[in-house]
Amino acid sequence: MATNGMLDELVDHLAQTTRLSRHEAERIVAEVLEYFSESAEQFVIRRHAELQAEEVRNADIFSRIARELSKRRFAAHALTERQIRRMIYG
Repeated sequence: MATNGMLDELVDHLAQTTRLSRHEAERIVAEVLEYFSESAEQFVIRRHAELQAEEVRNADIFSRIARELSKRRFAAHALTERQIRRMIYG
């Protein structure tokens, strides 16, 4: 995750290059970070509840969620140094 200094630079950049105030830029950055912090499991549970509320059938929900999953990015779970080494060296 980005450090606070990196986030401050991003907020400053957005405020300087758009018509956003610094406060609005901070809110947008916070919202984007929150959006990308959702795990795949959290997304599936949330989307299932949303689509059920729209009275979509489960069979349709499952295929729709599968399609949506392939188009989204999710927060990675924490990895140990050993897991990282195994990814690199097998």
